[in-house]
Amino acid sequence: MAAQSTPQPTPKGAWKITFLLFLFMLVNFADKIVVGLAGVPIMTDLKLEPEQFGLLGSSFFFLFSISAIVVGFVVNRVATRWVLLVLAVIWSLAQFPMIGSVGLTMFLICRIILGAGEGPAAAVAAHAIYKWFPDEKRTMPTAILSQGAAFGVIVAVPALNWVIVSYSWHHAFGALGLIGLLWAVAWLMLGREGPLVEASTPSVADVRVPYFRLLTSRTFIGCCAASFGAYWALSLGLTWFTPFIIKGLGFSQTDAGWISILPWIFGACVVLITGWASQALVARGVSTRVARGVLGATPLIVGGAIMAMLAHVEGAGMRVALLVVGGGLTGSIYVVCGPMLSEFTPVSQRGAILAIYGAIYTLAGIIAPYVMGSVIQHSVSMLDGYLTGYTINAATMVASGVLGLLLLWPNTERARLIADRAEAPEFLGRPAE
Repeated sequence: MAAQSTPQPTPKGAWKITFLLFLFMLVNFADKIVVGLAGVPIMTDLKLEPEQFGLLGSSFFFLFSISAIVVGFVVNRVATRWVLLVLAVIWSLAQFPMIGSVGLTMFLICRIILGAGEGPAAAVAAHAIYKWFPDEKRTMPTAILSQGAAFGVIVAVPALNWVIVSYSWHHAFGALGLIGLLWAVAWLMLGREGPLVEASTPSVADVRVPYFRLLTSRTFIGCCAASFGAYWALSLGLTWFTPFIIKGLGFSQTDAGWISILPWIFGACVVLITGWASQALVARGVSTRVARGVLGATPLIVGGAIMAMLAHVEGAGMRVALLVVGGGLTGSIYVVCGPMLSEFTPVSQRGAILAIYGAIYTLAGIIAPYVMGSVIQHSVSMLDGYLTGYTINAATMVASGVLGLLLLWPNTERARLIADRAEAPEFLGRPAE
């Protein structure tokens, strides 16, 4: 038992892999943001109504969840190194058709293929990084991994917006395809599989928990519910934030490119602070119910309350500020859910559980962009439509945050599973709190 309480060392090379996976997520989110960033010229060139553009935003997620689940089971048996390489190549190739003249149908097909390639990305990257860090050291690498999303927007948006303004939105897609291929080459040369999976296998190979038990645990349900509300906000940010500040608030495309990075800068700070605070609390012996569950869900409620004020204030600057702060607070939940689920999930099943979790909460990406487009198209004015859509977003965030507070008890979940499997108390290599 004493050996179990001794912290495992971090393997050499762990932070190099963390940086490569950070870049992986950076490219991933640059791919996601480009449609929203180029939303106005795309709608103009293709003569799209708001509902059609909402459908285009939603189409990215049509196969996103299915792909995430399938690949989640694949990485239980196939090295994450090769899975990540294949995903990056798919993303890159899916971008190139948009370089030329393209209609709505072809655009939809390419976005669906891109979504199928990117659906498993976050879960597979997390599974890969957890093979390099023991449980008590995972929160900060998870936070850095999630920052790939924020920096993918912060770094890519000004550059892509310059391409859009100076050349065309077609060229922006081509640039992303080339960047994706460059990452794939770097990963092929430098990427490696983490050694902790081999170190863990002897003690857990004979320990499995029925998937039904894992998927119906209250912490798994709580993670899905809380992250669903956060992803509702994120998918609106990816698809509708830039069109809103151009068409709803009157900013130019050039100004919109700079304004669009503000939620991600604020969100990056929130995520890093959450990751640091959570890891520090765990190191001090605070239960993961508090250090992960409460810390992750509370900002979601606060963010929803802030966003609910959007329809009750005047002025473009104030509305942008509320969106930046309200939306940025949602990032905390992504930092803590992966580590919470890994607390009580056997290593041999972790890839699938993380993928199923991702597949469920990202269903918000199918619903939210289309709902916003439909609300805009059927409102008395465009601005009223946007404000109503963001009010729906706020309500979703608050409700999901409350569910998270009620359901996220990872340490209790782990203790219950260990009690049920008393013959294997070494399960997952970390004692119950």
